[in-house]
Amino acid sequence: MANENSTVSHLSDAMATTEDTQITAGNRVTSSSFANITFYFQLSVLVIGVFGTAANALILYAMVASKEHKNHLLIFNQNALDFFSCVFLVINLPGKIF
Repeated sequence: MANENSTVSHLSDAMATTEDTQITAGNRVTSSSFANITFYFQLSVLVIGVFGTAANALILYAMVASKEHKNHLLIFNQNALDFFSCVFLVINLPGKIF
């Protein structure tokens, strides 16, 4: 019985959190540093989405202008899907960031 109480108290101590810090496997991770990492990660994803949109738009334009989109249908469709996914990423992600 005493063994169960020590296990329960040990688990409650290990899982205890406060507003400023979160204890994970004995390491202290502050909430503000986690928020900064998340913000910079989402910002980098947004930058990749902007560059991806521009690059895929350029490739689609070049394929349509040279009329190669009929000969390379698979590549054209893959670029079109990638372009639209980057566009939707650029539209939706700023709402999560800001």
